[in-house]
Amino acid sequence: MSSASNATDNAVLKAFATIPALLEQTPELIVRGRFLDCECLLGPTGHPLHASIRAGRIVDLTSAPVLMRSWRFAYRASPAAWSAYWQPAPRPGWHDLLALTKRGEATIEGDLHPFMTHLQYFKDVLALPRQHFAVAAP
Repeated sequence: MSSASNATDNAVLKAFATIPALLEQTPELIVRGRFLDCECLLGPTGHPLHASIRAGRIVDLTSAPVLMRSWRFAYRASPAAWSAYWQPAPRPGWHDLLALTKRGEATIEGDLHPFMTHLQYFKDVLALPRQHFAVAAP
């Protein structure tokens, strides 16, 4: 059971590592986030990633905690939640970032203003691995 859990954790971290490149291949999404500049924590609960977003582009994605680097908000979910969220056709309740928080599988904390004002951007960016994850997941 532990090895399956580790495999899911590793698959989720690998999927997050692909998000900046997938975002660069989606210019309309970059345009949607062109007014967004923020530092945030995203990813699995146990291993969040510090994301630096400038003009809608993820310019840096580093494993947290990063010494002396602050963040405005954090959106973290369990690896199982990310795995379910990235399925090609997620089940109801597992299909949306806010649905995951309602289920108790994800948490949002900090200054929610940048997250909520760019909610569709974050929904679309964090869904980018969906078409690749189902193939790569164990």
